Amino acid sequence: MLLEHRFVVPLQPDDAWAMLLDVERVAPCLPGVTLESVEGAAFAGKLRIKIGSITVTYRGAGTFTQRDATARRAVVEAVGREVRGSGTATARVTATLEPSGDDETTVLVCTD
Repeated sequence: MLLEHRFVVPLQPDDAWAMLLDVERVAPCLPGVTLESVEGAAFAGKLRIKIGSITVTYRGAGTFTQRDATARRAVVEAVGREVRGSGTATARVTATLEPSGDDETTVLVCTD
């Protein structure tokens, strides 16, 4: 299933690109995410999500598999396993940045 989300940040594209690649700065902006480690292009942590009355916590890892500064496009491959259970999840997250006016950048995030 492909999920798309588009939003605008009040940063110039180069600054938005630098922030996107800084996992330690981005993680606090993501509800339910707890970052545990970062090593180069790889990172690990937990994700707590609630769907209706069910709350699930996954422990997992992600890796930047592509970082194209010219196209301002980054791809993260992520895998996780339920902390209490046997469920697993995988995701390929692609973020593309485009200038969208004075000191603003549009971010398109596609998750598959």
